[in-house]
Amino acid sequence: MRSLLVLSLVAAGLGVPTAAQAADCGAVRTDWTAQTEPHAAPEGLLNAYSDSGRGWTGADSTYSVQLSGGRTAWVFSDTFLGPVNPDGSRPRTTPFLNNSFVVQQGTKLTTVTGGTPSNPTALVSPPADGWYWFGAAQTSNAGRNLDVVALRFEKTGSGQWDWRWAANYLARFDSRTYQLRSLKPLPSRANVQWSGWLLRDGGYTYVYGVEDLGASKYQHVARVRGDDLTAQPWQYWTGSAWSADETASTRVLEGVANEHSVTRWSDGYLLVTHDTKELFSKRVVGYFGCSPTGPFVKPVELYQTPETGGNHITYNSHEHPQLRSGSKLLVSYNVNSLVSDELYDDVSIYRPRFVNVALRAAR
Repeated sequence: MRSLLVLSLVAAGLGVPTAAQAADCGAVRTDWTAQTEPHAAPEGLLNAYSDSGRGWTGADSTYSVQLSGGRTAWVFSDTFLGPVNPDGSRPRTTPFLNNSFVVQQGTKLTTVTGGTPSNPTALVSPPADGWYWFGAAQTSNAGRNLDVVALRFEKTGSGQWDWRWAANYLARFDSRTYQLRSLKPLPSRANVQWSGWLLRDGGYTYVYGVEDLGASKYQHVARVRGDDLTAQPWQYWTGSAWSADETASTRVLEGVANEHSVTRWSDGYLLVTHDTKELFSKRVVGYFGCSPTGPFVKPVELYQTPETGGNHITYNSHEHPQLRSGSKLLVSYNVNSLVSDELYDDVSIYRPRFVNVALRAAR
């Protein structure tokens, strides 16, 4: 009966044989080593823009999407705007938004928010009881849409840490004007934040989510046919097959960050993440797999973030595959302080860092 069920799922496009999970590939067989170059572009460009105080002056998340006309949309969550004082501090009255874009065209950067220049607001306005943080993003409809997974958080009290994740949404923007077109709910029944990464591969968009239990974080995988996350039914990886039931989604890997990446590498796949098995870790780690669903194995330390220590933390590292230079990866990570006053005293803390990572086969 079980064999007939699996064959039926495969025929319906909802399952694959379990042997696919253990497929052999060079990406996994190879022993990889990493060489790194910190302060990679566009770090200097973003730093200079931040120092100018003319718009965006710092944020986290740091996803990127290639748009038409040579543009790159940098997608950010919690965002500070200008001005910046001559001593490199922020005024206490500086605007703070929960989401924004910075659009890069060559060396020109433009901040995109909601509201007006005199009264800027988040691109997706917060509900009365919470806010939206941006996650992974991509284009759809032949590049006409810029789609961003938006996590809705809600307040549970008046304290600083009295809040919780509530639901997943898709915020769809016009990729030319950056105007919000729609905000639609996404699957949210399995306690998985489906915002870690989006991978377009083999006619599907693979959606990587994180089951965040605080001290432990687990990766989950879903997929949708085509490039529109709202147009087709979602399928969820159970460990051996694809299911239409979100609650059947299984844990793929422990220790991933809420934001990470899964990209094609060699003849397989590369997962880049901060190591969340260790509290406030400085380790950026790569895993390798032969399938978009893993298993992801043979972890290699890619980098140790030098900013980590004291009040400063680093988190949510991931790759920007469209900005690879040959086999050299571009990896970003975020820097923050556990003491919020420091973010006002020094504008340079709360800005993304970029590292070039060259992966080579060990000899």
